[in-house]
Amino acid sequence: MYPSEKKNEHTYKLLITMKKLILSIVMVLGIVTITQSQSSLASTSTEDAPTTPTQVVQDDYSEVKVSDLPQAVKDAVAKDLEDTIITQAFANKKGVFKLVVTTTNKEAKTLFINRKGEWIKEK
Repeated sequence: MYPSEKKNEHTYKLLITMKKLILSIVMVLGIVTITQSQSSLASTSTEDAPTTPTQVVQDDYSEVKVSDLPQAVKDAVAKDLEDTIITQAFANKKGVFKLVVTTTNKEAKTLFINRKGEWIKEK
C-alpha cells in the first residue's frame, strides 16, 4: 500500500464517521422537535380555550355592593367558609345572591345563597 492510499483510507473513514455523527444529531433534533411540538399542542389546547370571566352577568342577576348584602348572608359566609373573602356579589329579584368568593390560596368560587343565609346548589 502506498502512503497516499493510507491517507485516502484514513480520510474516507473520517468522512464516514462524520456522516454518522451528523445523521445522529439530525435524528435526535428531529425527535426533540416532534416531542416538543406534541407537548406544546397538548398544553395550548387548554390554554386557548375561552375562559369565563369572574364577572358573569346572567339572566336577571345584577351586581350589588358586598357591604349591602344582608347580615344573614355575611354571617353564613363567615361561619361556613372560613378564610374566604367575598369579592363580588350579584342579586336577582327572587332574593337569591350569587357570590364570587376568593379563598386564601387565591381560588375563586361562585356560590349561591338566599337572603336568609341558606346555601343553594347550582342548577
